[in-house]
Amino acid sequence: MYQIDFNKPVRTHFIGIGGISMSGLAMILVQRGFPVSGSDSKRSELTDKLEAQGIPVIIGQKAENITDDIELTVYTAAVHEGNPEFDEAVRRGGPVLSRAELLGQVMANYQTSIAVSGTHGKTTTTSMVTEILLAGGMDPTVTLGGMLDTIGGNLRLGNSGLFVAEACEYTNSFHHFYPDIAVILNIREDHLDFFKNLENIRASFLRFAQNVPEGGMIVIDSGIEDFEKLMAPVACRLCTVGKRPEDDYRAADLRYDEDGRASFTVLEKATGESYPMSLSVPGVHNVGNALAAIAVGRRLGLPMEAIARGLKHFSGTHRRFEKKGVLGGIKIIDDYAHHPDEIKATLETARVCWPGWVVCIFQPHTYTRTKRLFDGFARELSQADVVVLADIYAAREADTLGVSSKQLADRLRELGTEAYYFPSFDEILNFLLENSMNGDMLITMGAGDIDIVADKLLGK
Repeated sequence: MYQIDFNKPVRTHFIGIGGISMSGLAMILVQRGFPVSGSDSKRSELTDKLEAQGIPVIIGQKAENITDDIELTVYTAAVHEGNPEFDEAVRRGGPVLSRAELLGQVMANYQTSIAVSGTHGKTTTTSMVTEILLAGGMDPTVTLGGMLDTIGGNLRLGNSGLFVAEACEYTNSFHHFYPDIAVILNIREDHLDFFKNLENIRASFLRFAQNVPEGGMIVIDSGIEDFEKLMAPVACRLCTVGKRPEDDYRAADLRYDEDGRASFTVLEKATGESYPMSLSVPGVHNVGNALAAIAVGRRLGLPMEAIARGLKHFSGTHRRFEKKGVLGGIKIIDDYAHHPDEIKATLETARVCWPGWVVCIFQPHTYTRTKRLFDGFARELSQADVVVLADIYAAREADTLGVSSKQLADRLRELGTEAYYFPSFDEILNFLLENSMNGDMLITMGAGDIDIVADKLLGK
């Protein structure tokens, strides 16, 4: 694999520069003095932001975008053989790196690196860690998979040796990372267009964990099935967070306010002491995320007072139970949940903080995930009072695998849940405007573009 010399900047071109991680990496290289350009299939808020920073972005991917002066090409996971730019870069024989390979090399260039992994909760927990570090007076570089208002987007360029990033398991991307501190929030079935089964996923997480050096630390949720057996080959220290009395960090005296935001006492095993914590984001799942972030902060030597300030300041990232507005007494929420476990957590949060009807407007994400987890989707969606389904968001897939949102609506009705399927956003919008009542909560949900419906409801 080509190795970057960060002391010798080279002209670098990003294929798919508008991706949330790719845009952050591009800015990191610019900070290091690299001349950077990029291309993407369509214009977006992120491509506009990059251009505002002086980075040339070409809309439309074609072979002639790979010019003679390009010394390194970086490509995103959605780009592969058959993409004209990718094929031209390979044909020319110059160095080519995947997004994950570049991120791994960037991470290795910092004195202390933190990588947050897990099937769910990565963006939220990475954001919590970021808030804690800032409250503690640290100056980290951070790359996020979402937008955090505190740092003005998905990237923070720091001037210290501290680097914080999300670590995604898809295509084994995180195998390229060698963090000093790794967080493993959960290990569940997902990305089944790549992984064969849960055991395959567990093996991938083990491989990632084995990249942590012996003097490093893994923060892991003790609720992960047989985690001790899974992590047995790991040489570094395990720090557990969860509900067991023997866990290094656990929560007691858990209570919620009227908006579903938790307050609790964190118990630290090593000191035998307890500290009060209050979150500004709703949901029981965020207590677990907070415990992991607390463990990272303590590993870096931060006092609990600073950690508490950081967690209190964190008001959420965009599309994570994000309150979009209120329309005629109807509360409109948008959420990124696209896996049964995430749907469960989101609907549990809604039940904690909302006494009225909960209407879930769900857009399944990828045919593979919908087919493999079909029963799980039906089971968890049935916890809503009403479910409105949009067509499956294909993302990188072309084959429908014979599965559809209409089939999911049929299954929900078999389970006794009021469910509807509409093939267009306009039909969904009209249905909601005609049938929603004062006291309802509407949650647009999914990893695609279903948030457009929430914006249109509010006239945005």
